[in-house]
Amino acid sequence: MYGLIGSCKLNGINLRAYPEYVLTHIADHPINRIDELLPWNVASKLPKQAGPAASIA
Repeated sequence: MYGLIGSCKLNGINLRAYPEYVLTHIADHPINRIDELLPWNVASKLPKQAGPAASIA
C-alpha cells in the first residue's frame, strides 16, 4: 500500500481517486492486463493531486 501511495504522489495522482478507480474497474478487468491499472497507466484518467500552491490560494 505504501508503494502505491508513493507512486501516486510521484505521478501527481489524487490519492483518493486512484484506489476508487481501481476498485471500480478491477472486477471486470482481465488478469493478463492488470498492469493497465498501475498508477502511471491510469494517471490521464484521474484528477491531479492538488499541490501546495493550491492549498494556499
